[in-house]
Amino acid sequence: MKKILLETSFSKIYMIIMVIITLLILGGYFSYAMFTVTKEKENAISIVTGNLTYKLEVDGEEGNTLTVPANSRKDFIVTLSNPNNRVGRFNFYYEESLPDGVDIGYIEKDEFNVPPTETGINLEKVDTTGSSNTYIVRVANTTGSEISIELGVSVGLDYNDLELPENGHLLRKITSIGTVKEVIEDDIMNRLNYEDTEQTFVTGSNPYNYIWYSGKLWRVVSIDPSDNSVKLVTQWSMSAISYDNNSTNFEDSYMESWLNDTTVDGFLGNLREPDKFIKMDSKWNASMVSDGKLPSEEEGGTIVEDAAGLLNLYEYTMSGSSESYLNNGLYWWLLTPYNNAINNFFVLNTGQVNSLSVTNNYGVRPSINLKSEIKVESGEGTVDNPYRLEGDNDSNLSGTLLNTRYSGEYISFGTGENNLYRIVSHETEGLTKITSAEPLKENGKFKTMVFGDSVYYSNTNEVGSFLNGEYLDSGNYLTSEQVNMIEDNTTWYLGTVGSGASYRLAKYGDINMSNLTSNITISKVGLLRLGELMAGQFNRYENNASYWTLTLQNSSSIRNVKNISTSSESNTTNKFSIKPSLNLKSNVIITSGDGTLQNPFTLALE
Repeated sequence: MKKILLETSFSKIYMIIMVIITLLILGGYFSYAMFTVTKEKENAISIVTGNLTYKLEVDGEEGNTLTVPANSRKDFIVTLSNPNNRVGRFNFYYEESLPDGVDIGYIEKDEFNVPPTETGINLEKVDTTGSSNTYIVRVANTTGSEISIELGVSVGLDYNDLELPENGHLLRKITSIGTVKEVIEDDIMNRLNYEDTEQTFVTGSNPYNYIWYSGKLWRVVSIDPSDNSVKLVTQWSMSAISYDNNSTNFEDSYMESWLNDTTVDGFLGNLREPDKFIKMDSKWNASMVSDGKLPSEEEGGTIVEDAAGLLNLYEYTMSGSSESYLNNGLYWWLLTPYNNAINNFFVLNTGQVNSLSVTNNYGVRPSINLKSEIKVESGEGTVDNPYRLEGDNDSNLSGTLLNTRYSGEYISFGTGENNLYRIVSHETEGLTKITSAEPLKENGKFKTMVFGDSVYYSNTNEVGSFLNGEYLDSGNYLTSEQVNMIEDNTTWYLGTVGSGASYRLAKYGDINMSNLTSNITISKVGLLRLGELMAGQFNRYENNASYWTLTLQNSSSIRNVKNISTSSESNTTNKFSIKPSLNLKSNVIITSGDGTLQNPFTLALE
């Protein structure tokens, strides 16, 4: 444990006081010491100078020890109090140098005071009752063991009294608002790897690199030093589709089309203002691996220019592969071809890398590059408090139409254990398609049922009958007010996507999207189709369940989404979970919330 010194620098004042005391004593006025320094209890600080007293508290408890577990970061609320009626000056410090892998500083927040500079800060009296100031002190510990640091305080009556001990160090300001690059670089929890001069990689199993943008949770992967753009990848799979039919080339593949489709049927078309946030001419290295590293454009590598792409094998490896934060317990495609046949690399739910045919339907974790000027406006970079970007951090949304919001945002909808939904898209003009955030539960377990006696979804097959009957009417899943928000007649597309076929055939009659499929049904509640946003998994495989889609594999089987974020086909008599989808009416408004998991939208009819 690092020891602290309590510095009291009253030498000049002391001399004056002694002279005054001597004169007073000689004059017979009084004969007691004017000031004392005491330690009231273990780790507590109390300085008394006449009627001037200071006390240090950490997280509401009197003391000064900051203890942080191995490989974690913690913010401490530190309060310095002056309960008396004299104005004083103080400054925080820690003694000696910090060990490698440990960082300490302060952060600013609106509700807290700004910590002092070298010149100190007044701890003002208020009438005769004194005052207290509260600060946030952050300690980051990337070592493999718990560490404790003791915070010191230098106290005086003016600037000249604020003398630090010989080995004392003032707390530095930690960037909490700035460009995404600055914020990521400033936090040692991100363990940046500078080995590659073209990309600076975030590493570690739990870096503080979460970002919430456009209704989706992202992770910062790397920084490009050439233009300071920042590469992101979604934390979870946004869908599950085949990479292509008979080619490992990213360019002109099903995957490239889905990622960069600017309509409601693809990924890019459902992002918020991509031209504002995203580097639209990003270069994606889709080369085969050679000697452990992908060849560059100058070396004849395969480079594709797009707004959205996937992480390649090299990027996954440089981030730490299976030991890194990128291992999310699901299957998902990488950008890198395995060979000249039709095999591509993908990540397994264990985090290991393997290769299989591009015709398989695996999870898609889209990747984008944020422009260098994009700034962090709030947040801590944690899963519960991710960084929020300037321009995507809306507040005061009460009265806003839900149909103006973004795919992925959370909604408080439903009842009991089934009370969370997410926006899918605005496929029908004016309406908002939503789906349950996870498959329906019943007494804590995922509800399962057979699809029915036909591969075509309808109000009369097993799943359709339940969703348009008991689900709507029983009161066990929805309130009557919520049922009234649902559009009565939605068109559900029942296309067929065979092995290695394009996701587009789930909705369209051909891959050029020139006409819609003729196989449809009309009902109030339906299911997601293959390739649709939110038809992936949003938790590790052990915490989720496989569920039905609307999409046919062939004339006798239906597509499902597996709990590992893949898609396969199944006979209609097998049992899988249910993830209802429905359209909310055009006059549904937001009454509160910001659309995040921690603060989902609440709704009402206008």
